[in-house]
Amino acid sequence: MLNRPTRHRGPAPRRGPRYPHALGTTVCLLALGGTALAAAPAPADAVTPSPASETWRPDLSRPGADDVNVAYGAGALRVRDASVTPASLARDRGYASAVLEAHHLDRPVNRITADLDATVPAAASVEVDVRGRAADGTWTEWRQAAAGAAAELPRDVVDVQARLTLWNAEDGATAVVRALTLTADDTADPPVEPTEKAASPFSVRVYATREGLVGHTTANGHVIRENDHFVALPSRRALSPQGSDQYSVQVCGPARCETAPVWDVGPWNTHDDHWNPSAQREQWKDLPRGLPEAQAAYEDDYNGGRDEFGRQVANPAGIDLADGTFYDVGLFDNGWVTVTYLWTGGDTAQP
Repeated sequence: MLNRPTRHRGPAPRRGPRYPHALGTTVCLLALGGTALAAAPAPADAVTPSPASETWRPDLSRPGADDVNVAYGAGALRVRDASVTPASLARDRGYASAVLEAHHLDRPVNRITADLDATVPAAASVEVDVRGRAADGTWTEWRQAAAGAAAELPRDVVDVQARLTLWNAEDGATAVVRALTLTADDTADPPVEPTEKAASPFSVRVYATREGLVGHTTANGHVIRENDHFVALPSRRALSPQGSDQYSVQVCGPARCETAPVWDVGPWNTHDDHWNPSAQREQWKDLPRGLPEAQAAYEDDYNGGRDEFGRQVANPAGIDLADGTFYDVGLFDNGWVTVTYLWTGGDTAQP
């Protein structure tokens, strides 16, 4: 989210720094400096798939209803329109997302390895996320499958889905993704469930801002309407496919509560799943559960007072609310609300 004056009123008071040791964090997870990926020896500490592993290649040529701003041609995926970017972030870089068809497995698995064949210019990036659907039909959160490292899911799953996220460089250069190979197996030990798993979903008080931006496009491809009802969270781990409520929150404001789906990514960060236990957070693992990085940066000068992109944080927002949600819960200016992350009761999302 950019520092728009109309969206950054009513800031919380600053306090002295509590996290002077924190430094910035790299955001481009698979930025490969303009080189084509090719098969290479696995690092010594890489996870070796078990003999019973299953490997497949999702079809990149078939556009899906949940794809956002992707184009396929000459045997590869790329960003279609360099002017499209998630509404809540408003970065000046082209963005695209391809949600690939789910793959059914012959047996339960909990570990996914990704091998990407792509050319990624300097300052552009490609991220691979995966999630799994358990036998009861519920989805895990999305987890990053980075080069040379397997993504471990919190439970055994029987279906696996992958998502590709592409960012252009500022000069418009785009990544070109030719193929994605996925390998699924299971670890020797049972999956480790969240250490703070509870029957009730996790709730916390966070600072909310109004997203507005009618006519802009969210990270899942939804075109924002007047009086819209959805939220943005600063992590892609809980981004619902377009039109679905697979990951939803309950927002309680001064007047009432509303349940709304997560359809955008922001404000400020894109890898700040602050609702997860500290050890399981994608970034900022030294922050306590429930404390957004933007709030720590604003109030305590954490990370030098900046977000993951190096921007000076102008308010402590940990959630953006679409206009309809914002006003229905009783807000007339940016302010504090109680948010319940409904899928966190067991780290599951609805079918």
